[in-house]
Amino acid sequence: MSDSLALSPALPHSSAARRADPTDEPAPVKAVLIGVALLFFALFLVLPLVSVFVTALGKGFAAYWEGLTNEDALSAIRLTLVIAFIAVPLNLVFGVAASWAIARFEFRGKSFLTTLIDLPFSVSPVIAGMTFLLLFGRQGPLWAWLDANNLKIVFALPGLVLATVFVTFPFVARELIPLMQAQGSEEEEAARVLGASGWQVFTRVTLPKIKWGLLYGVILCNARAMGEFGAVSVVSGHIRGETNTLPLHVEIEYNDYHTVGAFAAASILALLALATLALKLWAERKLALDKAARREDAVQA
Repeated sequence: MSDSLALSPALPHSSAARRADPTDEPAPVKAVLIGVALLFFALFLVLPLVSVFVTALGKGFAAYWEGLTNEDALSAIRLTLVIAFIAVPLNLVFGVAASWAIARFEFRGKSFLTTLIDLPFSVSPVIAGMTFLLLFGRQGPLWAWLDANNLKIVFALPGLVLATVFVTFPFVARELIPLMQAQGSEEEEAARVLGASGWQVFTRVTLPKIKWGLLYGVILCNARAMGEFGAVSVVSGHIRGETNTLPLHVEIEYNDYHTVGAFAAASILALLALATLALKLWAERKLALDKAARREDAVQA
């Protein structure tokens, strides 16, 4: 009895200590978790990234430069840039329009539209490419009309753009929808009451509030557009110098045993990934600072 009474004062102290830092773990547990994370990081990210550049430069810079500047590689780079130049602005317009509609209005089918935006995340890119091939290809229902009007969709630039737009259109919308919902519409409504037009409300009130989230979505969209393989592989036809994007060029060069050329092209995609990561971190920081500033303004108000 006396022992239990003697121990009882220590119990609140120990429980209080545990509540003070509920995430604290013993040093061996921390060391194991950090070690496992660093091991996975080294094996599945750093090592493959280093091997790309080591293999690409394995026969010297001259061979590396030749792998990047031959006619097929330059054509693949140009086509990749053209597709991104078309697909990203289209997704930008769609993302802003969809997020505005979902965050600001109530309408029948709103939940269905929100679900459709996530469709490319749940559908394999190869299946998306097959869908376009079955729709616009020689066996598709639109082929007779397309052939009569001398229009080429699959195995041409329009098909590559359509496939890329499909697999990338959720990125901008998915960044803006929760951001606009969290910000609310009070400022837009106040601007309308003061006589601002719809365009003025968007450019002077809405756009400054969502600019960093918009940039974040555009960065992710551009990275996916330039690195997409599955969907464009199906609709491209793998025509050298015409429908091969940079990822497809990497595959073809590797299958033809042009190792330096394949890894030289892959190094461009690796550099794009690193640049995307840096821009992503910068945009995340800007977005966090903007949210903190707005919270501070709201508290002061």
